[in-house]
Amino acid sequence: MDYNTIINSVKKTNRLVVLEESWPYGSIATEITYMVQQKAFDYLDAPIKRITAPDTSAPYAANLFEEWFPSVEDVIKAAKSVTYKN
Repeated sequence: MDYNTIINSVKKTNRLVVLEESWPYGSIATEITYMVQQKAFDYLDAPIKRITAPDTSAPYAANLFEEWFPSVEDVIKAAKSVTYKN
């Protein structure tokens, strides 16, 4: 994992949104969030947002899976949240 690139990006933008197609606990998103908080906390102007699948079993039906999986709307909402836009 190229932590230096992530840290330098946070230092430049002062924000972080992490998108991962996995559960929230024990994931790469969790590790990235931890490392940024350890090494670049003072640069953050907003809380880190993680966009992950819910902490539930994945549904089998295609229409339910589509609702369960992170969506474009989730990403837009998180990006607006860290930039304090409505």
